[in-house]
Amino acid sequence: MRPVRFVALGDSLTEGVGDPVADGWRGWAALLAGGLAEETVEFTNLAVSGAQTREVLEQQTPAGLALRPDVVSVVIGVNDTLRCTFDIHAVAERLDKVYAAFTEQGATLLTACLPDPGSMLGLPGSLARPLARRQRAVNRVVHALSDRYGAVHLHAAEEAWITDRAMWSADRLHPGEQGHRQLAVRFHSLLVEADRAAGVAPSPEPEFSVPTRSASLLWLATAGTAWVARRCTDLLPQLLRLAADEMRHRVRGTSARLDLRAAAAVSAALAAVSVVEQPDAA
Repeated sequence: MRPVRFVALGDSLTEGVGDPVADGWRGWAALLAGGLAEETVEFTNLAVSGAQTREVLEQQTPAGLALRPDVVSVVIGVNDTLRCTFDIHAVAERLDKVYAAFTEQGATLLTACLPDPGSMLGLPGSLARPLARRQRAVNRVVHALSDRYGAVHLHAAEEAWITDRAMWSADRLHPGEQGHRQLAVRFHSLLVEADRAAGVAPSPEPEFSVPTRSASLLWLATAGTAWVARRCTDLLPQLLRLAADEMRHRVRGTSARLDLRAAAAVSAALAAVSVVEQPDAA
């Protein structure tokens, strides 16, 4: 009998950013891998920091399909919301193709909805609300497509632990070791409930101490500053326009129109990939 094969697709969250080990990053997917089976598990992490749904579809999916995984995780979407090219129709179409490709191979599909980056960063309301609206749109699409393809889906956006600052790294966008462990533990629990995991559950207890405040400040002043700068070059001009639009609607008392517009876009995107959205999918 060949070992269980687990392939992880996605961005920096799945790459393991925020959970450092001696040779780089580890992360929730690596922590989960050992709990999938009692025998050996072959784990391949194809996730790349900064990846969007386009990269997952065009680059990671062909590589993942070639490995013929028994379990595949596809956790992606936040970087799409942080780009001026954000298009929920394109996100839905890409995810539909990725989910279909792996389920047609017979793989168990793992998905998750995620908290919005604006709230995690503590941005002012007029800046945070447009990002939150985008992330809710992505989450609704992921919910609906997960139902369609029978995915093992983690409602990470709704978990109480995400408000615990101790679970997050210095950048406030990526989990720290404890946060990655929480993701691994919760995914493992769902897989056991679905009778798709037979190994020992990952430990929720951290191996390493939480970084000191000085270490966190050092990261923010070096790598963190560069990370923010790379994204602001692309996102900031549009985000400022979105914030201005948000403020205009608030002054006029028409903010509900923005939510209605976003909801209509999600419905149209799901209709385009022939998905029947569940009433409470959001």
